[in-house]
Amino acid sequence: MNRPLSKPSFPSFSADAVLNALPHPVIIVTADGRIADANAAAEAFFQGSVSMLRRNLLRDLVPFGSPLLSLVDQVRDRGAAVNEYKVDLGTPRNPVDRLVDLHVAPLPERLDYVVVMLQERTIADKMDRQLTHRGAARSVIALAAMLAHEIKNPLSGIRGAAQLLEQSANEDDRTLTRLICDEADRIVKLVDRMEVFADERPVEREPVNIHVVLDRVKRLAQSGFARHIKFVEEYDPSLPPVLANRDQLIQVFLNLVKNAAESVGSGATDGEIHLTTAFRPGVRLSLPGTKTRVSLPLEFCVRDNGPGVPDDLMPHLFDPFVTTKPTGTGLGLALVAKIIGDHGGIIECESQPRRTIFRVLMPIYTGDDAASDGMV
Repeated sequence: MNRPLSKPSFPSFSADAVLNALPHPVIIVTADGRIADANAAAEAFFQGSVSMLRRNLLRDLVPFGSPLLSLVDQVRDRGAAVNEYKVDLGTPRNPVDRLVDLHVAPLPERLDYVVVMLQERTIADKMDRQLTHRGAARSVIALAAMLAHEIKNPLSGIRGAAQLLEQSANEDDRTLTRLICDEADRIVKLVDRMEVFADERPVEREPVNIHVVLDRVKRLAQSGFARHIKFVEEYDPSLPPVLANRDQLIQVFLNLVKNAAESVGSGATDGEIHLTTAFRPGVRLSLPGTKTRVSLPLEFCVRDNGPGVPDDLMPHLFDPFVTTKPTGTGLGLALVAKIIGDHGGIIECESQPRRTIFRVLMPIYTGDDAASDGMV
């Protein structure tokens, strides 16, 4: 006698639980253009809670004349799904460029309702740009090694000769010999900074609590160059550790905070620097030319309300020798990009007046990382 096969039992999940598990923003739009519902990723994208979003029309959340509005009307009229790619959906709350792929479909239960899913392209674009930044930083390695040998040795001779001349020179000539020594010292310091790029020795890494690092950086900043600036901390207390070199992370974020403080300026009365941490699941990228996929769910941000980065410098911000400071060398952000790249992460900058964000995305620490080093 054949017995009927029993059906496997699966636990039931609510629709909200499934939607909130998705890494991509999803919203439901009513017939009159209002937001009926949104998942957790949409709350983060539009920087507002579900209750706030429900009080708004879709057109209030997207740029004026956005293609998304016409896509929603098109789906409602045709009753069929429509996709569109590389649409700029910078929001009024966050007007920086945000390229997304749009997937719009009617809701089967309510054909006058429309489901919109946004898939951000910026993460993939950031990986491409970061690989370029990393290559630019590494391009100075050979130059640094050459400079160390070909320039520092002759400079030592020049400085020694100037010191000998100073002993028999009159007061006016001593000013010139002192100038020669000072300029020789300045060039040596610049070469010393560039030699950091040539250091390819393995870095000792361990699980690091990023909040301990940021607290150390904040205390250093408040005791010196940023004593006049208000710090705002928005941390995710449940954030897991990152596999990193603690001293190098302090160097990275101290550099970013120092840049933010200099951007705000010493004369600002309302200067603020925001330090934020968050867990962004679903950020998993393929490296060009390999089958390796890298997950970068840890997000650390430094935001300031200074005047912003000039548009012409943005594409080259992490290249060596690019700087907006009159006395800067342009090696600070290049070194930051190298350190973050060596840790398997990426760094990106978004800037507009009174809102400049340096965003660092890094891999999560797992127990296996200690053996395999877990880095790309």
